Amino acid sequence: MRGLRNRMRQENLRNIAIIAHVDHGKTTLVDKLLRATDAFRANQQVEDRVLDSNDQERERGITILAKNISIEYKGVKINVIDTPGHADFGGEVERVLRMADGALLLVDAFEGPMPQTRFVLRHAIDANLSIMLVVNKIDRPGARPKEVVNESLDLMMDLGASDDQLEFTMEHVVFASAVNGFARLDPDDGNMDMYPLLDMVVDEMPAPDCEPDGDLAMQCVTIDHSEYVGRIGIGRVYSGTIHSGDQILVVKNDGERAMAQVKQLYTFDYLGRKECDEVIAGDIGAVVGVDSTDIGDVYTDPENPVELEPIEIDPPTMAIVFEASTSPLVGRDGDVVGARQLKERLMTERENNVTMRIEELPDKSGVEVAGRGILHLSVLMEAMRREGFEFQVGRPRVLFKKDDHGNKLEPVEQAVVECPNEYSGKVIEVFGTAGGTMVSMDAGEQLTHLEFKIPTRGIMGLKNRILNVTHGEGVFYHTFLEYGPYAGEIGLRNNGAMISMSTEKAVGYALGTLQDRGTMFVAPGEECYEGMLVGERSKPGDMVVNIARTKNLGNQRSSTSDISVQLTPPRTFTLEEALEYIMDDELVEVTPKNIRLRKRVLNATDRKKANVRAGLVSK
Repeated sequence: MRGLRNRMRQENLRNIAIIAHVDHGKTTLVDKLLRATDAFRANQQVEDRVLDSNDQERERGITILAKNISIEYKGVKINVIDTPGHADFGGEVERVLRMADGALLLVDAFEGPMPQTRFVLRHAIDANLSIMLVVNKIDRPGARPKEVVNESLDLMMDLGASDDQLEFTMEHVVFASAVNGFARLDPDDGNMDMYPLLDMVVDEMPAPDCEPDGDLAMQCVTIDHSEYVGRIGIGRVYSGTIHSGDQILVVKNDGERAMAQVKQLYTFDYLGRKECDEVIAGDIGAVVGVDSTDIGDVYTDPENPVELEPIEIDPPTMAIVFEASTSPLVGRDGDVVGARQLKERLMTERENNVTMRIEELPDKSGVEVAGRGILHLSVLMEAMRREGFEFQVGRPRVLFKKDDHGNKLEPVEQAVVECPNEYSGKVIEVFGTAGGTMVSMDAGEQLTHLEFKIPTRGIMGLKNRILNVTHGEGVFYHTFLEYGPYAGEIGLRNNGAMISMSTEKAVGYALGTLQDRGTMFVAPGEECYEGMLVGERSKPGDMVVNIARTKNLGNQRSSTSDISVQLTPPRTFTLEEALEYIMDDELVEVTPKNIRLRKRVLNATDRKKANVRAGLVSK
């Protein structure tokens, strides 16, 4: 950071991030901090996990978008940044940590540090943040808070934490139960409120180190969007003060410069934003008026510009093509089915979501959306189907790149499985067939902890296989690790599909005869169409089937005396599971009410001709 000289601490401010593995109680902890600092009126009805305001965040139990709130305690304004714990939203994590001086590392007192703890913690260490450890859920059965403290410190050492960072963490440990609203300096001291944690943040976390009287320097790390005012740049002021009405110089990551006027200015105030006249050095604010602002933009003094380090956004690792639906059932569930509306919706997403790369295909047949993983992409699809869209998507495509010598590189994931000891051999076997390499194995009395490196291509469809071989008892996590050498061909789905030959409703008798040959995806009475995947065979090779076949009735038997068919419940797919399941010649049809799998070419004869032309089968 060039141009900043007379630095000082803004003692009335603290900027802290909360980082944790998925479901370790991060958002619940923020709820209790808000309540402890009287953020809510005494009679105000507030939902739990108030920060997870997005419907999908509530249903999935994860935080997707980084959010800013502020609380006030003992005259100190504490800006709290709630970060995503899932690796698919890593772009959010890396950037928002730039606004913080310290971090609360939240770890489950039973599970200890988990794979995504590692992912977020690595970024916090690299950002040189002071890290305070909060061991949560200490009242959970089987909790082992003291051991978890040691495991967390070991993990910090593994990730290259400095001696100063380790020493700070060792001296600043809090034991908590966020759901019950208490924090303690010792697991057994009996305290029943959150004040020990708040005291430690105010007394021990570093205040922002900045230059209040210097030239303006603010960097945009998050973009919000309003249909009324356009893009809103959110970031931290490192130097000087930004005022409403100021003429500022905007310096982009590539060095391009432009002038802009600050039309409105906001700071964070408890759960909302409060319009203000100025944002001082060390504080976090939101700026309206920079029309095409982007991540990394520096807002600075036109006369004496200050240079800040550019922000690099991690490149996408996976892409998927969105197309208008060509299903025979199009328009039955959704209100928005046209290609033009689909394109407009995705282009609006491109304005708001800088972590995705969204481009129309050259032949105008669809729009390619590239993101950080299946979950990242499926969150967008889920949002669109809830808005009434119907569309179809192809198989996710992993994005390769070249090294300096022209060698092909592909994204590699760190995968972790915890399973009962008797299934560990099967898990290792499954990873072997998917291109995975075992990194470590730690067998306990009952559970085995396995770590692998595996190409992202090999991850697709792996979760179901792990659950199958561990009889549903395996726990599977994965996070992006690095780009590594191309691992060659990796085995795809071995079993063939059962494909409907006609557009009719499924009949129980037909499904009863077909279920002997594999697993069904549809139930009696369900609408099916020609080319739709209605099941999976138990052997290779696709098979066209009649799902509407009924029993021929002779003179001796009436329909009322026919024996009933015992049907196994059909296999259903979530969006992520469907995307991981399909092959290159298949599509997922997404509607507000249904997720269907289908062949790209619906007619069996046309499909065979296409395969002949592609050289996949002989004439």
